[in-house]
Amino acid sequence: MKIAVAGATGNIGSLTVAALEGRGHEVVRISRSLGVDLTTGAGLDDALVGVAAVVDATNCGATDRDEAVAYFGTTTRTLLAAEERAGVRHHVLLSIASLHRAEGNAHYAGKREQERLVAAGPVPWTIVPFTQFHDFAEMVAGWAEQDGVAQIAPLLIQPVAPADVADVLAEIAAGEPQGRYVDVAGPETQDLVDMARRTHQARGRTVKLVPTWSGIFGVGLAGEVMLPSADARIAPTAFDTWLAEQRP
Repeated sequence: MKIAVAGATGNIGSLTVAALEGRGHEVVRISRSLGVDLTTGAGLDDALVGVAAVVDATNCGATDRDEAVAYFGTTTRTLLAAEERAGVRHHVLLSIASLHRAEGNAHYAGKREQERLVAAGPVPWTIVPFTQFHDFAEMVAGWAEQDGVAQIAPLLIQPVAPADVADVLAEIAAGEPQGRYVDVAGPETQDLVDMARRTHQARGRTVKLVPTWSGIFGVGLAGEVMLPSADARIAPTAFDTWLAEQRP
């Protein structure tokens, strides 16, 4: 099949491109750095000629709720309209498992708008909700780190390996639209603080971690809020396995 990946130069996007090509598909890379702009639509119609399915793995770094909603809203509307013109038969959206249980987060608000538009849009779709990735703890600690100290919420999560995410997206993109897919998670529950500590150790870094609910993730996310649903699809790669691959 000819399959396009939006956000093709990002972490998950690039892995998804590799997973699709490994399965023998022809992949069209969609990225602003490659001359296709989802905010304006520039280059998009040409990129989608002959494309049967699109995987949307785009991301947004906005920390303001309105900015995140506006970005995901604009890019999703632009992409879906171009897909309809091109006759694309399947839109696959990378989403977040805990999206509708977690309030107050700008990124999540943007992703909820993205899901809403896809579900109401003109292109047959599959929304695939994943738990947080194995590198999530290190990323969150990095946002808050100052002078070797980082505040981090003691979230319970069931993280999934980025490569497993890409494999699932590639599999689903080659199939028929399924609507809302089950949650996809890794095999084990982890504590975010412990994950960050162990990732820093693997990288050879020393960072003092201060557990707190006063940062970007509030106490409303305590307990099992961030864990996948009981019928989740379990991806194979454990956090320890991924972590062993990160050591220098």
